[in-house]
Amino acid sequence: MKVLQYLEEIILVLALAVMTVISFANIIARNFASMSFSFTEEITINLFVLITFVGTAVGVRRYAHLSFTLLFDLGGRGFKKAIIVFTTLSGLFLFGVLFWYGIQMILFQMDIGQKTPALGWPQWILSISLPFGAFLCIIRTIQVGVMEWLSSNKLSVLKGDDIL
Repeated sequence: MKVLQYLEEIILVLALAVMTVISFANIIARNFASMSFSFTEEITINLFVLITFVGTAVGVRRYAHLSFTLLFDLGGRGFKKAIIVFTTLSGLFLFGVLFWYGIQMILFQMDIGQKTPALGWPQWILSISLPFGAFLCIIRTIQVGVMEWLSSNKLSVLKGDDIL
């Protein structure tokens, strides 16, 4: 999983760097040369989608998403396992639906030969970030679900101050 972690972080760094450079170049061109690079908006929007999904996968891996754990913390071993299974399956359902419809969207765009407005690239090349990001989220959701399941077994054996 270290390779996947490295890949996610490289994608985020490169996408942010490209967005920064082309947006800055567009601002300079607009203010000093009175011209605008229309393609920068197209690339930036699609990179935002990529960053959103890859960032979501990183957030799942790092347990960085907002959560409410009061009931989970107060619950017994069986309740905790049920919550872990429920949240893992819910996440898998959500990301599975996004993956499925992302693939369907790409196949449709390929079928009709849709092109991007400014660059004239095949739209599916930019749209591939949706199923790719959803796939990363599926992998990370499974990983976190398994880690939570295993840690719930370990924590149930510990008592009192052993947990601290």
